[in-house]
Amino acid sequence: MPSFDVVSEVDKQELKNAVDQCNKEVSTRFDFKGSDARVEQADYVLTVFADDDFKLDQVKDVLNNKLVKRNIDIRTVEVKDVQKVSGGKVKQEITIKTGVETELAKKVIRLLKDSKLKVQGAIQGDTVRVTGAKRDVLQEAIALLRKEVTELPLQFNNFRD
Repeated sequence: MPSFDVVSEVDKQELKNAVDQCNKEVSTRFDFKGSDARVEQADYVLTVFADDDFKLDQVKDVLNNKLVKRNIDIRTVEVKDVQKVSGGKVKQEITIKTGVETELAKKVIRLLKDSKLKVQGAIQGDTVRVTGAKRDVLQEAIALLRKEVTELPLQFNNFRD
């Protein structure tokens, strides 16, 4: 049976490169001279540090620009609340979402069933496996999902005949 997987992934190396570029730009900009503005990365969790809210927003803008240039979709970014740190400084956690969450996976399967295409969807961890009788039907399913699902960037891999 032909099949493919619906996933949502972010390239970890590209994320690291974007963080490094952001830190380099922040360290060389004149408006950040003498401040402790930086971005730290721990797996898919980024922590933005700055002296005040204004500089925090500036660092986040630089980070967003670097993420876009590195082909990391902004829809994967989940921003948490700003936290006060000692000395009047602030920090904010940013989580990069990977994997198809259960609610979105159920929505994908519901879309496939409602479309009357002859495909079946199955949730397998943080991916959705879609199987069908013919390759053409699977390609129609991919086109449908690209058009309908907008809250998270989806990739379609592991296409098998």
